Amino acid sequence: MPYTFQILLLFILLLKIKIMLLFNLLLAIGPWQVVLVAVVILLLFGGKKIPELMKGLGSGIKEFKKGVKEDEFEEDSLTKKKSSKLED
Repeated sequence: MPYTFQILLLFILLLKIKIMLLFNLLLAIGPWQVVLVAVVILLLFGGKKIPELMKGLGSGIKEFKKGVKEDEFEEDSLTKKKSSKLED
């Protein structure tokens, strides 16, 4: 019986260590790595193509938000119709 408790504690400890390592890995990206990535993107796409890509990304995000709002509106109208039918 005590061995299962020890195994459980060891498992929890290992899980905490794994989470800490993953978190530290995410924070390990420094300013020089960001600069390097920006330079590589600039070299790959060129100065004229990047604004076009950002414009496309912005319009895609805008359309996504618009679609989410429309879905929420449709769900609200459906729930109102259902509640009004239940009241009748």
